[in-house]
Amino acid sequence: MSEHKEYGVFLPNAAGGWMISKTAPYPPASYDYNRQVARLAEEVGLDFIMAMAKWRGFGGETDHWGETLESMTMMAGLAEATEKVKIWATVHANMQNPAFAAKVFTTLQQISHGRAGMNIVNGAYADEFQQMGIWDETMSHDERYAMTEEWTQAVLRLWSEPSVTMHGDFFTLTDCESRPLPDPRPTIISAGRSDRGRAFQAQYADGAFLGSESLEGMRDLSRDVHERAAAAGRTVRTYSMLTIVQAETDAEAEALVAHYGDGLDREALSNMRRSWGWAPERALSWAQSAQGEEAFQTPYVTGSAATIAERVLEIVDAAELDGLMLIFPDYLEGLPRFGETVLPSLRAASAPVVEVAS
Repeated sequence: MSEHKEYGVFLPNAAGGWMISKTAPYPPASYDYNRQVARLAEEVGLDFIMAMAKWRGFGGETDHWGETLESMTMMAGLAEATEKVKIWATVHANMQNPAFAAKVFTTLQQISHGRAGMNIVNGAYADEFQQMGIWDETMSHDERYAMTEEWTQAVLRLWSEPSVTMHGDFFTLTDCESRPLPDPRPTIISAGRSDRGRAFQAQYADGAFLGSESLEGMRDLSRDVHERAAAAGRTVRTYSMLTIVQAETDAEAEALVAHYGDGLDREALSNMRRSWGWAPERALSWAQSAQGEEAFQTPYVTGSAATIAERVLEIVDAAELDGLMLIFPDYLEGLPRFGETVLPSLRAASAPVVEVAS
């Protein structure tokens, strides 16, 4: 596992960011806001910025994610607005032809001068695609990954060959050209925790986003991806997501968590679970009895700068991760504070030790 740890930010390109709460800050789905966040991420010294692709929200009193910005377009703009951070945009394999995606990310690679990354997702939430008439309910989980593998193979060939002909189970290319070829090719990112997802990450991805209910579980997933990739002669970096709730003191940070939890939007939460395939009755019953911490869509840490730094380092070390993608309830307030008071400690912890000759 690489000693250098990467820290980036998950951009709030959907209204409400990553808090399902009426009492939490409510980042708008606006380019100007995301541009501010991206530039702050670069100024404080983060390594990457990433934006999801989302096509339908979850309603509720907060209209959570009811407004969203398209990932690839937004990231092209942010590539011009920044100079150093890696630019990772998301594309749905079930929605975009591989020839289209290959061309888009070749263009993004030129705009960003080599900083582009393609986050590949295969479409898992029916509501998003039923509204467009492109949801195939007959496809199983494994079949969706088979489609995504074929899609990725097509993109990789289009990035490296002058012409591609392939007749697969899902896609057909006939003497298909996609020049100029990107140099270097964009980074490939993938999120998943299933066995099939981890096999895909080990074979095709450069970075893998993982999730688990425990640090031990995360460690096992990270080890598995690292070991599978090594067996294939490859290197894959592993990441997870983490929300940061920072204040002057631990008690103040805990009070913020309680405040956000008090505003849990139970209707939006229920709709989100239903989009995962839960029966409406089950989703509603669960949301009505959910605890306030469910306002957070990811694991979170709270505390003062010293406590946050300690907990982040514990997570990265115990879970054997190569980095974290960070979320802030209020990006414009939380990101600069984190960059000034926490990030230096994280960088120092992963800095190489220089031996001085006696």
